[in-house]
Amino acid sequence: MTADTAHEEHPDQQHESHDHDRGDGHESHHAQMAQDFKRRFIVSTALTVPIAYLSPMLRSLLGLGEPEWVPGRMYVLFALATIIFFYGGMPFLRHAWMELKKRQPGMMTLISLAVIVAYGYSAAVTFGLPGKVFYWELASLIDIMLLGHYIEMRSVMSAHGAMEELARLVPSKAHRLKDDGSTEDVPVSELQPDDRVLVKPGEKVPADGEVVDGRSSVNESLLTGESKPVDKQEGEEVIGGSVNGEGSLTVQVRKTGKDSFLNQVMDMVSKAQESKSRAQSLADKAAMWLTFVAIGSGAVTLVLWLALSGREFVFALERTVTVMIITCPHALGLAIPLVVAVSTAIAAKQGFLIRNRSPFEMARNIQAVIFDKTGTLTQGTFAVSDVVSMGELGEDELLELAGAVEAKSEHPIAKAIAESAREKLGSLPDAGEFDSIPGRGAKATVDGREVKTISLRYAREEGYELDKDALVPLLDEGKTVIAVIVDDRAAGVIALDDVLCETSRDAVARLKDMGLQVMMLTGDNEKVAGRVAKDLGLDDVFADVVPDEKAEKVKEVQQRGLVTAMVGDGVNDAPALAQADVGFAIGAGTDVAVETADVVLVKSNPMDVVEVVMLSKEVRRKTVQNLFWATGYNVVAIPLAAGVLAWAGIILSPAVGAIVMSLSTVIVAVNARLMSAPEAVQG
Repeated sequence: MTADTAHEEHPDQQHESHDHDRGDGHESHHAQMAQDFKRRFIVSTALTVPIAYLSPMLRSLLGLGEPEWVPGRMYVLFALATIIFFYGGMPFLRHAWMELKKRQPGMMTLISLAVIVAYGYSAAVTFGLPGKVFYWELASLIDIMLLGHYIEMRSVMSAHGAMEELARLVPSKAHRLKDDGSTEDVPVSELQPDDRVLVKPGEKVPADGEVVDGRSSVNESLLTGESKPVDKQEGEEVIGGSVNGEGSLTVQVRKTGKDSFLNQVMDMVSKAQESKSRAQSLADKAAMWLTFVAIGSGAVTLVLWLALSGREFVFALERTVTVMIITCPHALGLAIPLVVAVSTAIAAKQGFLIRNRSPFEMARNIQAVIFDKTGTLTQGTFAVSDVVSMGELGEDELLELAGAVEAKSEHPIAKAIAESAREKLGSLPDAGEFDSIPGRGAKATVDGREVKTISLRYAREEGYELDKDALVPLLDEGKTVIAVIVDDRAAGVIALDDVLCETSRDAVARLKDMGLQVMMLTGDNEKVAGRVAKDLGLDDVFADVVPDEKAEKVKEVQQRGLVTAMVGDGVNDAPALAQADVGFAIGAGTDVAVETADVVLVKSNPMDVVEVVMLSKEVRRKTVQNLFWATGYNVVAIPLAAGVLAWAGIILSPAVGAIVMSLSTVIVAVNARLMSAPEAVQG
C-alpha cells in the first residue's frame, strides 16, 4: 500500500464505513493509525539492534566471530524475531489476508510473503533444520515497511471535516416568535415548518424560509455564489446559513433537517466524495507482479535444483527462501512515501497544501480546469468601476458626497464606495443625521446637503428620473448600480464591480498554453459571467448555476472525456470540488471548500493551479524512477540468488543480497531527496 492510495484505502481503513467522510473523527482516526505505526516501528527497531548484533550472517560478513558469551543465542534470536513478526508485522499480515480475499494481491501480500517465509524457515533452522537463519532480513524488512507507512500517514493525514464545517454555518440557536409577539431562544434543531423566527442584523438565518416581515440585504455568497448581497423583503425566500445585513427580518420556516438547502449540499458533497474512483497505485501494481514473481521464481528454483542438479533438499530450500526474500525489496516500502514527504514539503514552501495524494498525482493528466468566479478568478470584493454624473455635480464631487454617507454604513457595497472614495480623494467630509434605509440604502446630511445613496429599484419607486442611456451599458455588463440623490434630485449613479485577481489572466493564459481547456462556473447572472469570460478568454462558461447544478456541470465536462479540475472557494463549490477529478480550494475561502478539496492554494493565487500541475508531473517522474531502483535490481539479484551461475561458482548469498537491497534503499532515498520544484514553480 502506498502513499497515493493511503488516504482512500489504507490497510487499516480500507473496509471502514464511509461515515468517516462525514467528519466523524476522521482526523483522529488517521492520527491513531500514524501513532500505531510509530509505536510498532520504535519497538521493532529496538529489538532489531540485538538481532543485528547476534545475526550469524552479519557477523560473518563483518569478519566477527560467534558471540560465545551469549548462551542459547539462536533461541534469543528466535524470541526477539517472534515479537517483531507478530507485533511489527501484524498490520501487514492482517491486510494481506484482506487483499487475498479480494483477489487483489499488492504490497501487503508481498511483504507478508517475505516475512512469513523468512520467519518460518529461520524458525525451522533454529529447531534443527540445516541452513542459515534470516532473522536480520525479517526484522529489517518489517522495520523499513513500518517506517515507510508512518512517513506515508504523516504526509497524507488530513481532516475530512467538510460535513462539520457545513454544519457550523447554521447557528445553534434561533429567536422563535411566540403567539404573544415575544421571542424565546431555542436550539435550531427544535424548529419546525411554519415556526416564525426573528433574524437580527448581522445574524445568520437559522433555517430555510420565507420573509413575512421586514426588509434587509442578505449575504448568500458562501451558499449560492452570488457575489453581491441580495435584497430581501416580504414574500422572498432566505437560505439557512446566509448572513443578514442591516435590517431585521421575520422569517417563517419552510424547510428543516434533511430537506434544507444546506443538508442537500452536505449529501451532494458526501456522495461525490464517495464516488471518486480508486485507481490502483503504481507501487501496488509493482508489488502485485513481484508477488507473482516471488512465488514463481521460488517454485522454479526449488524444482530445478531438486530435479536437475541432484543437490540435497536443504540446499534447494535455502536457495528458494533466499529468492523469495530478496524479491521483496526494502526500497519498495520507501519508494513512494519518500517522494510523498519531499513533494509535500516542496508544495508547502510554494504555498499549496496537498490533502489527497491520488487526485494530486492525477493533476498531471488534467485536460480541463473549471474556475469558480467569485473569490477565485475575482477577488470577491466590490470596487467602484464607474461614476456617472447626471446633473451639475462633477464626478469627484458626486463620489465624495456618496462616500461620506456610505462611510457611516456597514453594508459591503457601502464600504466599497467609501473605500474607493478615500483612495481617490483622500479624506471625506463628515456626514450628520445618518439614517439607514433597510433593504434600500442610506441617507445623511453632508456639507448642508441631504444626500441619499439608494438602490435603482427604490429610486424608481420614489419617482427619481435617471438617464436610461447612461444606465443601460452598466446594467448590460452586470454591474451593481447605486443611485445618488442630492437635495431630492437625481445627481448621478455609481457602478461597482467584482475585481479580477491580478494573476487570473496569466493563469488562464498559461493553462491554455499547456493545452488545457479553461472554463468558469458561477452563480452570478449571464451578463456578469459573460463579461468576465470574454475578458479572460475562457473556453466555456456556466452561469446562474446553483450548487447541485455545479456538481452536475462538472460531471457534464467529465462526460466529454476530459480529466477535470475544479477551483473554488465557497460552500456552493463544495459538491463540485468533491465531484471533480482534482479539487482545488482557494485558501482564503470557506473552511467547507478547503475541507472538501484535494489541494489547497494557500496564497489564493489562481497561478498556483499551473504550479500544481507541473509539480504533479515531477512527482510522477520521481515515482517511476524510484520504483525502477526499488525493483530493478531484482533482474540481476533473483537469478543470482536462484543460482543460475552456480556452475561458475557464483551464488548470491543472503548476506550479499541484503547489501544489494540496502544499496537500492539508499539510492531510492537519495533520489527522492534530490527532487526539486519545477522551474515554473520556483519562479
